[in-house]
Amino acid sequence: MSEERFHSSLFPSELDIDLDDDVNGPTSRNSTKRSIGTILVDAGVISKDDAYRVIEYQREKKIRFGEAAIQLGLISEGDIRYALSYQYEYAYLPRSSGRVINPELVAAYMPFSHEVDQLRSIRSQLKLRWFDQAIGYAMLAVVGSGRAEGGSYLAANLAIVFAQMGANTLLIDADMRTPRQHVLFQLNNQLGFSSLLAGRSDVASALHTIPFIPKLQVLPAGPIPPNPLELLNRENLSELFEWAGRSYDIVFIDTSSLTAGADALIVAAKAGAALAVARANETKLSSFTELISELKQSSINIVGSVLNDPPLIDVAE
Repeated sequence: MSEERFHSSLFPSELDIDLDDDVNGPTSRNSTKRSIGTILVDAGVISKDDAYRVIEYQREKKIRFGEAAIQLGLISEGDIRYALSYQYEYAYLPRSSGRVINPELVAAYMPFSHEVDQLRSIRSQLKLRWFDQAIGYAMLAVVGSGRAEGGSYLAANLAIVFAQMGANTLLIDADMRTPRQHVLFQLNNQLGFSSLLAGRSDVASALHTIPFIPKLQVLPAGPIPPNPLELLNRENLSELFEWAGRSYDIVFIDTSSLTAGADALIVAAKAGAALAVARANETKLSSFTELISELKQSSINIVGSVLNDPPLIDVAE
């Protein structure tokens, strides 16, 4: 392609940073049509100055941007794989970016690992068993009997793999007792789920878009209130869930443990379905049996159950 046809939001049009890119105008930061060089700069893998060095070397050797960057020792084959994955709408965060994220978000930085393969298998089962926005099935609460089951870990990573698939995904932290999603995603938790229920914020002010997973937004739990059960019984919970179900392809809701109170049952009932989670060598059979019984007694649809034992996740039939 000719230099005259190339444009980038990062570099002037006369600076071709990838000879194979086919871009016919300025692209946004989240566009999958961005060049490999722009993606790597935005991800923090290379600096803007490094990118210009690569361009000079690229032109001298008449090779592609990625090949030039590797020869200069600035990036690895894994970094190229990351940029290509982004262009094919499979965004994740390379370790070499320098950004610090919680290691529990395995789907964000280890998308080709066995563990994330298992998460994708769970995703396939959930698509077959439940999610169908055409008939209103877009929401799912993740529920565990205790705090050690890894429900927050599972909810976060499932939200990521659905967003990586291209689905507009919302993750709601409805655990107003021991919230974790703001820790996992390193978000400001001054406004969130509790703020909305208390009428102290609007949705736009509380939502966070995850920069390295553009299809994912997170609503953190917000400040821990003294009256979580009372907040969950307010009418605006139904309004929030109705809006979420209409606005997103997929909505995951992280809940507090059953041992903390009836919060999870209220949330799951409003969501329409629950995914039960247990942890190998941690969850007692009696506790898990009680969880399933409580969900059934509350007429909550149980889509399935997951046995969670990082770094390995298996679907429990």
